[in-house]
Amino acid sequence: MTTRIVIHGAGGRMGQRLVALGSADEQLELVGALESESHPAFGKDAGLVSGIGELGIRLSNELAETAEAVIDFSVPDASQAVLAKCQERKLPLVIATTGFSEKQQANIEEASKVIPLVVAPNMSLAVNLTMKLAETAAGALKDLRSGADVEIIERHHRYKEDAPSGTALRFGELISNIMGQSKHSHGREGITGQRPMDEIGYHALRVGDNPGEHTIVFGMLGESLELTVRATNRDSYALGALTAAKFVAGKQAGTYSMYDVLGL
Repeated sequence: MTTRIVIHGAGGRMGQRLVALGSADEQLELVGALESESHPAFGKDAGLVSGIGELGIRLSNELAETAEAVIDFSVPDASQAVLAKCQERKLPLVIATTGFSEKQQANIEEASKVIPLVVAPNMSLAVNLTMKLAETAAGALKDLRSGADVEIIERHHRYKEDAPSGTALRFGELISNIMGQSKHSHGREGITGQRPMDEIGYHALRVGDNPGEHTIVFGMLGESLELTVRATNRDSYALGALTAAKFVAGKQAGTYSMYDVLGL
């Protein structure tokens, strides 16, 4: 059985990989590729834009009638527009876009009362599994008498505009929800004094074409534990989003996470 999907943001770097990988997946049928009219590739064949040959599907702003699920990898304003279309059509939606305002986040929560949504700041299956491992470690170490220091180091390509990454912040949120840290510090400089126990430190590296790497350090007295997850290319994010689309098609209204997709 195949799931008929539409890619929103199909002309972007991630959108192109979603088109390429989605069209090659025997469990999926690509039936649409959405893009803004202002995009230079608007109206062109999505397969040619993605470098895989002609597919007979053009970049457009029309949501295919046969769609069973939509994957959104775009920007917040555009994501909100496709969210409204999916609500109107009662279509499941995978939201891989990040950077929403509080109002936009509220719109997403309201939409989840009508349609099923998979919402995640990172679609990588390995990243989300590592998040579960980090939660397990946090639960085991939270009552350690000598305490456990938590630092999060992330590396991304030179073109990334925000720091720290949304994924790093999500790791910190999950850990602090369990261990209770109230301070989130971004880098250190000067004479900072003794490290407070209620702090999580974040450090952002921007180097070359690194597609994404996160290391979570739990430092105790006499030993330490490090969890590292790294992507070697962007396909990991695309494959995770495609897996999420298969999962969410046919689900009841509500918000689902990648933990649900992975069965964790």
